[in-house]
Amino acid sequence: MITETRSNGLLFYQSDLLTISHAMFSRHGGKSRGLFSSLNCSHNVGDDPASVTGNRELMRKTVGAQTLQAVTQVHGSGVLMVKSADQITEAEQRDAMVTDVTGIGLLIQQADCQAVLLHDPVKGVIGAVHSGWRGSVANIINGTIKCMQQNYGVRPSDITAVISPSLGPCCGEFVNYRAELPPDFLSFQTTKNHFDFQAISRMQLINAGVSANRIDTVTRCTVCNEDFFSYRRAVRRGEGQTGRNGSIIVLP
Repeated sequence: MITETRSNGLLFYQSDLLTISHAMFSRHGGKSRGLFSSLNCSHNVGDDPASVTGNRELMRKTVGAQTLQAVTQVHGSGVLMVKSADQITEAEQRDAMVTDVTGIGLLIQQADCQAVLLHDPVKGVIGAVHSGWRGSVANIINGTIKCMQQNYGVRPSDITAVISPSLGPCCGEFVNYRAELPPDFLSFQTTKNHFDFQAISRMQLINAGVSANRIDTVTRCTVCNEDFFSYRRAVRRGEGQTGRNGSIIVLP
């Protein structure tokens, strides 16, 4: 079950399946202005750096993390193991992080892409995945779970997973899908050119060994719901740029 929460001006979503601190934030309640109004969490989109730092601090306090770690997301399949709070991660070009260190909040930045939050309560390991359509094609979800298996002894059946607000089937238009998407995605085609990428991620989680009853999805489309930053919506309006929504998971 997904819960919508408003606290100190911030609007965010949580899943009852995850028993540790996490939040998938909307765009509201931050310090940024203009096209980045107001809880933009990305330093790489042209926003005022002090505003972004302030926004991240608001999110950090909300989830109770001692520190936040993020990476430079490049729509690839790389996974970073975060081994300490002092590790400099944002210079790393990766799209997923995993850790067994308490107090570290793993931050995913997205504007239509998915954040997939993972937790293994048995081994005490978390993961956070940035998965756009290219990440889906590369199956970064499977790669992240394999990293958790190989390096921390995680069993996929012990993992709980939550898929954040993201591009919904209503707005998931891919005109060039024959060139861009693999054949096994065709079963998730909802209309002539539209695809359900939230369902694709659910399939990839199940195929990686996660139990279906341990997967939750926030079925909010970031394109048609203006509570969220949306790159596709910004392009349609000719705005050129937009902020990034933040999703965080942290070990207590």
